[in-house]
Amino acid sequence: MLRALLLTLCLLPALAQATVQSAAHNSVQQAMRLQTGQGSLYGTLLKPSVTTPMAVALLIAGSGPTDRDGNNPEGGQSDSLKRLAQSLAKQGIASLRYDKRGVAASRAATPDERELSVERYVSDAVAWAQLLKTDPTFDRLILIGHSEGALIASLVAEQAQADALVSIAGSSRPIDQLLREQLAARLPPPLLAQSNLLLDRLLAGQLSPQVPKQLQVLFRPSVQPYLISLLQQHPGQAFARLQIPALIVQGSHDIQVSVADAKALQAAKADAELLIIPGMNHMLRISALDLPAQLASYDNPRLPLAHGLSEQIARFIQRSGKRPTSS
Repeated sequence: MLRALLLTLCLLPALAQATVQSAAHNSVQQAMRLQTGQGSLYGTLLKPSVTTPMAVALLIAGSGPTDRDGNNPEGGQSDSLKRLAQSLAKQGIASLRYDKRGVAASRAATPDERELSVERYVSDAVAWAQLLKTDPTFDRLILIGHSEGALIASLVAEQAQADALVSIAGSSRPIDQLLREQLAARLPPPLLAQSNLLLDRLLAGQLSPQVPKQLQVLFRPSVQPYLISLLQQHPGQAFARLQIPALIVQGSHDIQVSVADAKALQAAKADAELLIIPGMNHMLRISALDLPAQLASYDNPRLPLAHGLSEQIARFIQRSGKRPTSS
């Protein structure tokens, strides 16, 4: 039950502290620190070893304690974002991925999850984006958000002055609708009724100190303030407001976010491109639809990324071009 519920949730300039030359990928890796007014955040910049200006992608991780590499201590180690960054570097695209505040190396910035909010995540992503835009090495900024990170990317885009956006496994619906659908397929009626009641209260901005043990992973009191801020967002509306080129990437075998969600995002922004990858699941791997196979991919970093995923993202980035400078 715990593992199945987890799937619903998975719904001062920078300081270069270390530089490592990677012969395998012909790239340079730098450990990065971003000083904010509320603590330091840490990330990894991966740059191809070229001298000409290049695009840089800011990778934004999904929900919960998911780190810069796409790993979650409660949901397994997949290295999904790390593998994506490495693959993009092979194709001449730099990337910065980072630990969100309260997570991994950035945990000290906000150790109490009761202080987290969507708005704070947005401010952090904007700060990272602004840092990247000061580097003359980069000629355009691309936001790549995975799962909940796709929503954060949409909310960040205008302030960050991003040149393009890639939404990977992003929902089009308010998160409470997505959660209700997912939980309806996994919970017995009594627990489902209690989860719906908890969602109703959170939508109304009300905290619930008493939560059934089986629902603690999703609705524990300490995470409820964050959920209240999250439930106020409408991913489809945020995506529709984008004024930049956008690519929607969705796997046909994703058991957390559906192809229907991807198509709804495209309907919200008619000029967005839609890429459906047959057989790809939420961890960006090819997987069967049965739950055991899906869960195995959530905790296997050795699995290759879905074929063509990074290549098609790279092609989108290259043809999106650099935003013209306003006069």
